Amino acid sequence: MNTEQQSQQTKAGSEFEREPVPKSALLGFKSFIGMYAGEHCAGTELMIGPLFVAAGVSAFDLVMGLVVGNALAVLSWMFLCAPIATRARLTLYYQLEKICGRKLVTLYNLANGVMFCFLAGAMVTVSATAVGVWFNFKMPGLNDLYPNSVGWVVAVAVVGGLIAIVAAYGYQTIAKFANVASPWMVLVFLVFGFVGLGQFIEATGIEIGSLGDVWGLAKTQIWKGGAPLAGQVKFTFWHITFFAWFCNMAMHIGMSDLSVFRFSRKSWYAVASSAGMYVGHFMAWISASILYAYQLYQDSSNIDVLPGPLAFRAAGLVGPLCVIIAGWTTANPTIYRAGLAFQALAPKSSRFKVTLITGAIATVAGMFPAITMKLLGFVALYGLILMPMGAVIFVDFWLIRKFGLQSYYAELSGKTFNWAAGLAWFVTLAAAWVLVRFAGLQIFFVSLPGWFVAALLY
Repeated sequence: MNTEQQSQQTKAGSEFEREPVPKSALLGFKSFIGMYAGEHCAGTELMIGPLFVAAGVSAFDLVMGLVVGNALAVLSWMFLCAPIATRARLTLYYQLEKICGRKLVTLYNLANGVMFCFLAGAMVTVSATAVGVWFNFKMPGLNDLYPNSVGWVVAVAVVGGLIAIVAAYGYQTIAKFANVASPWMVLVFLVFGFVGLGQFIEATGIEIGSLGDVWGLAKTQIWKGGAPLAGQVKFTFWHITFFAWFCNMAMHIGMSDLSVFRFSRKSWYAVASSAGMYVGHFMAWISASILYAYQLYQDSSNIDVLPGPLAFRAAGLVGPLCVIIAGWTTANPTIYRAGLAFQALAPKSSRFKVTLITGAIATVAGMFPAITMKLLGFVALYGLILMPMGAVIFVDFWLIRKFGLQSYYAELSGKTFNWAAGLAWFVTLAAAWVLVRFAGLQIFFVSLPGWFVAALLY
């Protein structure tokens, strides 16, 4: 294919699902800064931050856990995912097909697409809570599992439909959308934190003359380190560290972002993920925590976690608007990834149509608040389920030839089911289940040993 043909294909909206991305379609560093800042400074941060407070975490454990855990996440993108992505320049799904065979990768793609649909659904849920501020319909509570009003269902349907349309136009459209929205969103999340601090200072009457005074307020009023709320798991430094590291495990260690960084000119562009980690998964989580802690300070019985009303109380109408747009910038690439997974099941189908259908599934999932209200556990679960195949790709790309074996075994042998990869996936998940079910190990901590189990098995 010559350069002119490549250019025409790119303009026509091709995402190069079953071929390496050509040089003419590669993107610069700025595209990834905007995408990661937009994706990870999102409406769901207004769910995760409050859930840390509900888990009774202390100020020191929260701040230091986020510093360490987010650094480990950035390093995982830089040294595990991006180097493979910029060498192979294939989607996760097509690369796995070469390794695992058509039948096994079909099973994986189905699991991957479903998990991403549920995750995108949680983001749609968050955006819909902002719509509820304006239209004043009944919204779900912390322990609700099902939709509880017609207004809620309609709001989710409208927001989810718009998100799906943007995602269907492809990665470059997503990157442009994120670049426009991200700077404004970051400022609003920063305002959330300062407003929350101001509210605490005014309500408590504590005099603030130094950073030490702010830290004292944080330890005694915001992240007090006491017992968690009823039904919540107590969080420590290690919980925060591993959650910050592994909440995006499917994307870096699980290699899903091969599909994103295959467009990157250089592998070091993965450092752009730090824009998401330290703006979204540090500043935004902390800001959201402050808002929820102040809600509990005002009324300890009001434990509902509703991002829209939280943002409205902090910043007026600008707050819910930020939540809606933040939900878009996060759900867009998530639906895009899920669409690629489902499109790989039927390679001749239109990626545009498949992504629209995927968005519809995510929208229906978003109508059920159970996923969002249990977001910490769900995020850990979806990373765990998809992680073993990331270990398979790592071994197949870097190590397998050192043992005198061939990479891309299924493609070379013509087999449709690579049992080495399949057993690595199934046995790893079984081992993780045993550790959680019988050894009492919490789900946040099983993924790290699970990666080594999967790599050694394969």
